[in-house]
Amino acid sequence: MGASDGRTSAVFLGALRWFRGRTSESRRRGATHRLVHRSIDPVPGVAGRGDALVAGLYDFGGQAVRADEVGERGETPWRYREAGDYWLAELHGFDWLRDLRAAGTGLAAERGRSIVLDWLRQHRSIDSTTAWTPEVIGRRLSAWLAHGEFLLQGADDEFTQRFHQALDLQARHLTRTARNADEGLPQLIAYRGLIESGLCLPDGERRVTQGLKLLEAALAEQVLGDGGYVERNPSTHLAAIWSLAGLRATLDASERPAGQTLSETIARLAPMLRTFRHGDGGFALFNGGVEEERGPIDLALSRSAASGGGGALDAPYTGFRRVEGRHATLIADTGAPPVAGRWAHAGTLSFEMSAGRERLIVNCGGWRGGNAGWREALRGTAAHSTLVVDDTNTATLGEDGEISDGPTTVKVERRDQDGATWIDSSHDGYLDTLGLIHKRRLYVGREGADVRGEDTLTHIRRRRQRGREFALRFHLHPEVTCAMTEDRRAVLLRLASGAIWQMRAAGASMSIDESVYAGDGVTRRRTSQIALTGPIEDATTVKWAIKLLPKGN
Repeated sequence: MGASDGRTSAVFLGALRWFRGRTSESRRRGATHRLVHRSIDPVPGVAGRGDALVAGLYDFGGQAVRADEVGERGETPWRYREAGDYWLAELHGFDWLRDLRAAGTGLAAERGRSIVLDWLRQHRSIDSTTAWTPEVIGRRLSAWLAHGEFLLQGADDEFTQRFHQALDLQARHLTRTARNADEGLPQLIAYRGLIESGLCLPDGERRVTQGLKLLEAALAEQVLGDGGYVERNPSTHLAAIWSLAGLRATLDASERPAGQTLSETIARLAPMLRTFRHGDGGFALFNGGVEEERGPIDLALSRSAASGGGGALDAPYTGFRRVEGRHATLIADTGAPPVAGRWAHAGTLSFEMSAGRERLIVNCGGWRGGNAGWREALRGTAAHSTLVVDDTNTATLGEDGEISDGPTTVKVERRDQDGATWIDSSHDGYLDTLGLIHKRRLYVGREGADVRGEDTLTHIRRRRQRGREFALRFHLHPEVTCAMTEDRRAVLLRLASGAIWQMRAAGASMSIDESVYAGDGVTRRRTSQIALTGPIEDATTVKWAIKLLPKGN
């Protein structure tokens, strides 16, 4: 429900019992069976997913659940938690109505109405479940308002009445709770739903005014000086753009000017999408983000008038650096863990690297599935291509998704000369616990065929600790095959295209270990990692190099 305070108690005590048909207040207000305006959903639906929904397959974020798996009569799985919180929020958010609409059949509309009616039957009162968080209410309102015409065409009077009553009651509940939305993207989604309900439902001017004021304050804090989004998660960044673009379109359609702030914010956010993209068009995996599909990213860029050019090479406020060469692209996380959002990762100073359209060095990814253990494992420092000390995370990962006690000072300096790039960075995530500073220097040659690194651990505060070993991890994409050379001084990395890269290192023992890759957030693929390990001495420095071998080697 959001933050626990006096307002929350008042909400529960004052909550109306839901959908018993015809409350006295509904009679006084009148069941207004019309929408003043329609909200705009800017994301295209996928007809194939709509057809799957008609057949009873709920496929959200790559995780599919059949209705008959959770109910004897194929009920909609509103409280099915085995698929995870992300899947459940997608289900209750109703964004998938766009897919039913794209299917464009009478069966699809009928299926949509039956799911909405089932939701109404199963949610007769307000509670603290996923369905009633401000973010999910906001998403549901925006979806219902955007696709209500599709649902209502051919509907009987009972459905029409209950649908509009539900819109009205949810909008009034969101008016009371929108301020309690979690910081970050949940706030934007909740405020969008509040504003659009005010625009589309009768007597909503108060909600519009309230929502616009909340949104303007949130954007001032959440959109950083370089156009990055405060959660430092590429997938969240994309979702924020789509949410704001939909709101802008709804404001324009209702003949209410979107305002300069909203349009300028979208224009600032969009170019940053390119900073996160690999050669295959998908995102690098930072702070819980997934690869995402190339099409929606391209569409977001084109609709934001930001389709041309490359990504920003430096995002100093957001904390990312990008290096592009003819043979390789490198994207480095040079920022502290985000202060907003949930399920951020302890991956400071990690990097990803792609060669053309093929990913080479990766992070393990974010987890959206139902196994909380995997989610925590993939948030850890060891699941990132960076340095780990004593198998200890660089930040404390809370069970509630919060992150704390992480790096507070992350320094970075970039130098470009004659087509080559040097990035020097450091973080203090191990300072309080182990008295150490991690420094990383990255070098990318002018063609991108020569990538080198130097990782150093410096004693700042001497403490007595057990173990004191380091591990430098380089996780490989599953399409990369690797083998140690006969002299065991190097590893050969073969891409699916046949290109071969070689990695050498000095100052550590080199091995090939097992790893896992979850690029879509729900599928774990076996892969390998190169591990450089050793004891921490008074002066600990490891040098490594990854080079493209000439064809024919």
